[in-house]
Amino acid sequence: MTINTLYGLVRQSTERFASRIAFSMYEGEELTYAEVGRRIARVQETLTGAGLGPGDKVALLSSNMPNWGVCYLAVTSAGMVAVPILPDFSGEELDMIIEHSEARALLVSDRLFTRLSKRTIERLNVVVRTKNLGVISQRVRGEGTTAVPAPDDLAVIIYTSGTTSKPKGVMLTHRALCAQVDMSSAIFPIGGEDTFLSVLPLSHTYECSIGMIYPFSMGARVVYLDRPPTASALMPALRSVRPTVMLIVPLIIEKIYRHQVLAKFNSNGFWRTLYRVGFMRRYLHRVAGKKLMKLFGRRLRFLGIGGAKLDRGAEQFLLEARVPYAIGYGLTETAPLLAGAAPAQVRLGSTGPQAPGVELRLENVDARTRQGEIVALTPSVMLGYYKNPEATAEAFTPDGWFRTGDLGEFDKDGWLYIKGRLKNMIVGPGGENIYPEDIESVLNSHVCIADSIVTEHEGRLVALVHFNREEIEAMLDDWREEWATQKEAWEAKTEQLKKEIMDFVNAKVSRFSRISEVVEEKEEFVKTPTHKIKRFLYNKRGKASGGEEGPQGGPSGSGAR
Repeated sequence: MTINTLYGLVRQSTERFASRIAFSMYEGEELTYAEVGRRIARVQETLTGAGLGPGDKVALLSSNMPNWGVCYLAVTSAGMVAVPILPDFSGEELDMIIEHSEARALLVSDRLFTRLSKRTIERLNVVVRTKNLGVISQRVRGEGTTAVPAPDDLAVIIYTSGTTSKPKGVMLTHRALCAQVDMSSAIFPIGGEDTFLSVLPLSHTYECSIGMIYPFSMGARVVYLDRPPTASALMPALRSVRPTVMLIVPLIIEKIYRHQVLAKFNSNGFWRTLYRVGFMRRYLHRVAGKKLMKLFGRRLRFLGIGGAKLDRGAEQFLLEARVPYAIGYGLTETAPLLAGAAPAQVRLGSTGPQAPGVELRLENVDARTRQGEIVALTPSVMLGYYKNPEATAEAFTPDGWFRTGDLGEFDKDGWLYIKGRLKNMIVGPGGENIYPEDIESVLNSHVCIADSIVTEHEGRLVALVHFNREEIEAMLDDWREEWATQKEAWEAKTEQLKKEIMDFVNAKVSRFSRISEVVEEKEEFVKTPTHKIKRFLYNKRGKASGGEEGPQGGPSGSGAR
């Protein structure tokens, strides 16, 4: 029987898998499905005791923990509307989102509670601590009610952390979220024997839909890490949990590739020579892949990668190393999945074909490149942006397809290749379409670059780069005798690197995609919670030597998200 509400999903899973572990904390508490059901009832009793009823909004602002899923499912299965909020928003943004969503209650973790204003807390009916589900404060006492939601009822409002504009509240129905279960199952089936290790924010649709709702519907177990997924935190957790499934953003695997794989094979002339030979590179990748799979606990069946563009070099490593990875494509507005493939089907550079039940097509196709904007027809599409009819209208074609804002192309087999954001595209002097993401992928493959952005300034392509300081400092040992201070050595080395990087990139890209200047970005780029650079802060910044303002100075670039 198809489940089309989160109420139905909760009932089925808590009864069918009652004795199994549903959610657990790494080295912490474990909750069975039956216990999840009991805690859901407890949260609902607290909310109705504060006068809340069907359709009321409840904000969920919490770090990852077993009670995050409890709270989310308690709100939505009661016919109320959950408002999961990304923890990385500023205090001012958190206050704005809670007010804009008209939330009447708040479920919050201890650390994030302190970032909210007193005014915000005082106007809420009730504030509940996610750690132990105890009441922090309660302003209203009354007899609220719950209701069984209908499939097309609003379930959640998710405020996006867009890279090009202020957050917008995406409205998703029960039907939209439950459709993700069927899509995910058709692409990669899971069961009670599977264990997920969760390291991404649950308030992001990618992790919530595929990393929490999907395993909960299938009787699988999800283990949460209570700290950022740095190498020192992740390695012992991988050894202990030995996950069969894990969802990550590209940054995590790119760091492993650059620091553990690429750094090794660039460490001296012998390794560099071997690495340039195709069959030797594939052999070395295979050896490194076996070590990586051991690191993951030897049980990994599915490494899902999404949320941003994956560096081509890192993906080639995963493919040749035979790591069971797959790249999915989707957006918050589509709950999120639009395209994907199982690990056995992956093709380098592609996100796979359209997901089951989804239709994709291209609009305004360029006859030369065969690329156009990807538009989608999916059962998981949003109702619209909360209290923003203008943005909602702009998001759909006249015949009702959702505009993704992404440029892509299909191969003869229907496999999708993402080229970049439509609003990021730069038009060259001869009318050429230049995709900064493609150039950035080449830049980021350089061992000395941690991150980069390519922007246009007065008809020229400028690369803003944040150097990998550890790599460069390792090189400085041979330089320090020639320079009076480490600072002088650093500046000399980075100036040399800028020239090397220009030659490195321009030898690998088309003539019209060549960069004219490399500018060092001394501070790390400002990013969204899913580690995408907030591009609008840097677009059309101009030359660093000209004394332009930094991200806080209000750059002129802007866009849709």
